[in-house]
Amino acid sequence: MLRSWDEIGDYARLVRTGSLEVRDYQANIIRTISTGRNTLVVLPTGLGKTLIAVFAIARSLFMEKRAVFLAPTKPLSEQHFSSISSMLDVDKDSISLLTGGVRSSKRKGMWERSRIVVGTPQTMANDLKSGNASLDGVSLLIFDECHRSIGKYAYTYIAEECKLRGIQIIGLTASPGSDRKRIKQLVDILGIRAIEARTQADTDVAPYVKGRRMRIIYVEKGELIARIERLIKPDIEKHLLKLYQMGVSPFRNLDGLPKGKLIEMGRTIDKIQATNYKYGAVFNYVYILNLSHALDLLTTEGLFPFWSYMHGLDMREKKSKGVTGILNNEVISGCVDEVKEEIDAGNEHPKMYKLVDILNGDFRGKRTIIFAQYRSTIKRITELLKKNGISAEAFIGKKDGVTIAQQSATISDFRNGKFQVLVSTSIGEEGLDIPVVDAVIFYEPVPSAIRNIQRKGRAGRIRFGDVAVLVTRNTKDETYLMVSKIREKRMMEILDEMKRRLSGPGSIEENRQSRL
Repeated sequence: MLRSWDEIGDYARLVRTGSLEVRDYQANIIRTISTGRNTLVVLPTGLGKTLIAVFAIARSLFMEKRAVFLAPTKPLSEQHFSSISSMLDVDKDSISLLTGGVRSSKRKGMWERSRIVVGTPQTMANDLKSGNASLDGVSLLIFDECHRSIGKYAYTYIAEECKLRGIQIIGLTASPGSDRKRIKQLVDILGIRAIEARTQADTDVAPYVKGRRMRIIYVEKGELIARIERLIKPDIEKHLLKLYQMGVSPFRNLDGLPKGKLIEMGRTIDKIQATNYKYGAVFNYVYILNLSHALDLLTTEGLFPFWSYMHGLDMREKKSKGVTGILNNEVISGCVDEVKEEIDAGNEHPKMYKLVDILNGDFRGKRTIIFAQYRSTIKRITELLKKNGISAEAFIGKKDGVTIAQQSATISDFRNGKFQVLVSTSIGEEGLDIPVVDAVIFYEPVPSAIRNIQRKGRAGRIRFGDVAVLVTRNTKDETYLMVSKIREKRMMEILDEMKRRLSGPGSIEENRQSRL
């Protein structure tokens, strides 16, 4: 156990640690990074990945080398630039922020004179390709949110350039996902030779975590939603049976059909050569795909999200035969009309009323983020909360016509206490400087390990936090809740296994040491 940050090494003097306590897990990870190995750091949101990166940068500077820190968005790059600038005891002119907002002609000079560069991966990739930037003298490159380093993302190109030049790579993430193939691909792309993964339960982390109370809150569908489901579900299964009889679907009942398998069926249909056979398969598939999604919205999201989706189908200029078949179905149109009447009367899904109960009960006065999957759900939640005297604002992305400046203003107002509840899409999970909150509510469970960990990590950072997950009984919510737990556990098992392989007998690192 360290008593002082200075015990890490002489380079620690370049870091303004001030009153920051020495945390064992951070010190242990920093020691691994100081070996010079490419390191994957997996640490829950809020446990100080940035400080670990700052120490790595300080070590690079101490060796009279340059360092680069990349983050996937401009706002996040700006946030890290501010943090690094304030935490490192170096000349401010030696640190540059390079994003697409800086003219290309100006960036070239900034690259040449900077000892530390913070920026976005796309900007750096473009500058490397154009000759505007060079990796000469760079000994360290840090990828924030490194789970994005898959496929054609700019991180992948930059990582290859670093490996060719022997530049140390540090990957930072709250979660690399739970798919073994994807994690291995990430490890290979970044040339990882050491893995440092932690959860809040690890012995060197637990003493520094304020803790969270995790609650699963079950909600019934309610009579109206259950009745409409009984009307819609047989119609979906009628078309699913046709695909089953055609040999396209291995499923004949909707309850046993996972969303992933439904998508796979679409790919299978695309490969069908016989025109008439394919036409019938496409009609039934499109019908099932759209109506099952609408039913999921009704049972797990709300009346308004269901109506909004169905209204959107009706407003399409070009409609497929499958969509037209749904809209011309008198039973379905009758359900849509009834839902609209209920919305006009002010009624909604029991989940939304449960939100009001929670925020007026245990979470009263607590700064809270509600995560929801769909914009229509967020719109309805925000309206309902305001109607019930709870100050709330929606937080959505640029593709919805919201500018970065507007996003920043909303976050600033939230930070300054102008409203209590931020109702956010997945944009609030990563990539933006959202302030510490007292509570997080999942409006619905998410099956992704990455998103699940990032959402939970918003609460319980500097004080005890609450996390609540709303689950509608007998819906896909229950399946997703189970899947999220399995995938999070699997992620740590895969990382532990890969860590042992990297450091065990016959590993690359052992072979390297034996040659020294």
